[in-house]
Amino acid sequence: MSLSVSKNDSSPYPLVDRFGRVHRSVRLSVTDRCNIRCFYCMPEHDAVFAPREQLLTFEELHRLTSLLVTQMGVNRVRITGGEPLVRRELPTLIQMLAGIPGLEDLSLTTNGVLLAEHADALRDAGLQRLNISLDTLDESTFQRISRRSGLAKVIEGIDAAIAAGFQSVKLNALAIAGVSEPEITRLAEFAIDRGVSIRFIEFMPLDSDRDWTSAKVLTGDRLLAILRERFGEVTPIQRADQSQPSEDFLVGRGRVGIIRSVSEPFCGSCDRLRITADGSMRNCLFASEETPLRELMRSGAHDQVLADQIASCVAAKKAAHGIDDASFSPPIRPMYSIGG
Repeated sequence: MSLSVSKNDSSPYPLVDRFGRVHRSVRLSVTDRCNIRCFYCMPEHDAVFAPREQLLTFEELHRLTSLLVTQMGVNRVRITGGEPLVRRELPTLIQMLAGIPGLEDLSLTTNGVLLAEHADALRDAGLQRLNISLDTLDESTFQRISRRSGLAKVIEGIDAAIAAGFQSVKLNALAIAGVSEPEITRLAEFAIDRGVSIRFIEFMPLDSDRDWTSAKVLTGDRLLAILRERFGEVTPIQRADQSQPSEDFLVGRGRVGIIRSVSEPFCGSCDRLRITADGSMRNCLFASEETPLRELMRSGAHDQVLADQIASCVAAKKAAHGIDDASFSPPIRPMYSIGG
């Protein structure tokens, strides 16, 4: 597929799918390894990781990102994993990416366990924003979810990130029926007290154990009911960007988001692509196919060859993730291997 310019878009080579969605955001996974074992993402034992030689090098990650940003209209990149902070010398990669002309937003998602020791270096390297996972404020529940200890380290990491002065620090909490109900108001109060926002994300079928059912989804409506019961009025905030997955609300003195990825999917405005740590592009978190790029780069392919493959991947994107379809089946790759 050759690249084309949309009349309504100023990007040099916008990535537009057959439904007219312009793709400007990329999730860039740097590792499939992690230091905890959350049941909604990884198996407790015997996780299968890509051999290290199959992971993209910093130079390969930089090349792909430069191509996407300078030639294909992408302007937002989020570093993911696995847990990205287990990748050695990550601030070096951050500094490389931060120097790419046209990259407007560079962020990272982390479980926070290693964040306290890396926050300042990441900020100094040019990282602008952080999303930190925090599903509970109870250590026993943390261990139930993550099958490891470490809540105190996560909270220490959150406080270190706030102190480091990032443009934005957001907390992410997965909303799981039968687990999360007692946590919702405590987590909201925790975020409000620290002056950061928190987003509650509906539980999606991405767990390695294949134990997800729709009954385990704590829906956005139920989350709002819990918040109203504790805080009273919950006031919607208009989206600044229609591609933003979160519905945001004023709650007390703070800001709380709800991501209804299951009950009210936002696929129609999705502008995100994903690159796995081992070098394949995915046009949807739930895609059944992906486009391998690593061996093309390692065999000496020109940038135009890569661009054509990327454009073809975008063109093949489906209208929606299809969780509510009778024929839906979860992706073969588990979440930690896809990249969060």
